[in-house]
Amino acid sequence: MVKRSIEIDTLARLLSRYRVVGIIGARQVGKTTLAREFVSNPRHLARLDDPMLALEGLKGLVVIDEVQVLPELFRILRVLVDRRRSVTRFVVLGSASPTLLRQSSETLAGRIRYHELGGFSLDEVGSQNHLRLWLRGGFPRAYLARTHKESVDWRNEFIRTFLERDLPQLGVNILATTLRRFWTMLAHYHGQTWNASEFARSFGVADTTVRSYLDLLTSALVVRQLPPWHENLSKRQVKAPKVYIADSGILHALLNLTTLEDLNGHPKLGASWEGFVLKEVVRRLGARREECFFWATHGGAELDLLLVRGRQRLGFEFKRTSAPRITKSMRVALKDLKLGRLDVVHSGEETYELSRGVRAVALSRLLDDLQPLR
Repeated sequence: MVKRSIEIDTLARLLSRYRVVGIIGARQVGKTTLAREFVSNPRHLARLDDPMLALEGLKGLVVIDEVQVLPELFRILRVLVDRRRSVTRFVVLGSASPTLLRQSSETLAGRIRYHELGGFSLDEVGSQNHLRLWLRGGFPRAYLARTHKESVDWRNEFIRTFLERDLPQLGVNILATTLRRFWTMLAHYHGQTWNASEFARSFGVADTTVRSYLDLLTSALVVRQLPPWHENLSKRQVKAPKVYIADSGILHALLNLTTLEDLNGHPKLGASWEGFVLKEVVRRLGARREECFFWATHGGAELDLLLVRGRQRLGFEFKRTSAPRITKSMRVALKDLKLGRLDVVHSGEETYELSRGVRAVALSRLLDDLQPLR
């Protein structure tokens, strides 16, 4: 087992400040297990035939699982948390983003704080296990499986049940076979700029239709869109998002990659590594989604990750090499974006200065050499 101490501390801190905390994340990512660190018996919505009757007499900390199947519950929670002298706290667990749980944002405005729970991270499993985490992904059962085959079998079953059961529970009426084909095609574009027209031609539908598929999988927390950063520079800048499969293990299952040997021989090797390291850097820094961008110009300059917090700007490049070098593109990004620092995260063993304001940071030393943002 992997003790999720950082997530436990985060949830404890949120509960000390908010009456309702929403823990959101993909199915099987560990939301219920995390909640059990605080209470021994989370209530499942299947038992809440009359939510007001079941909840109004409870005190202390109340955990409610799978809220996405009963969004009207949030109206009841508003009544309960607004009671005078009430000390009850609620943790609601959901397998979708607040976009799909729109009822909560409409009825619990100012009363709820969301925290997105991802799979295991380097902080939790240790940098020495980064290859296993990269190959299998962060879903607990996929990472902890006894063999690669058991891990792949679990991930394939996750993909099937997600499409056939979980999405319909969220009110999605798109055929599972259509979304499976779209998700698989998206895996082949992992780490690339979104091109709606190309997807639309492949599916024989309008651009807006494939965009709705992309937004759906993003809201269901299995795809990540990294928005472009653009400002008033004397350069034409890319304005479409980059797309990533959110979990590297699910990416590899969609691409039918079982072992590191399979992965090392695949054309998406570099893109897979980029998405994996990007996710780890963002989590290590404690950056919010709205602080994360990529940058690219039509002239060829680009930056894999730009973090913007207030007046602070940090840049990151991800290179699967043991000897990274400064490129012209990095120098352009450093100057044009006025970066405070640019880190090149690589697969070697040492962290060292490349130039003024530019470091080569070894992934194996990420936890030591990259500190959370303040």
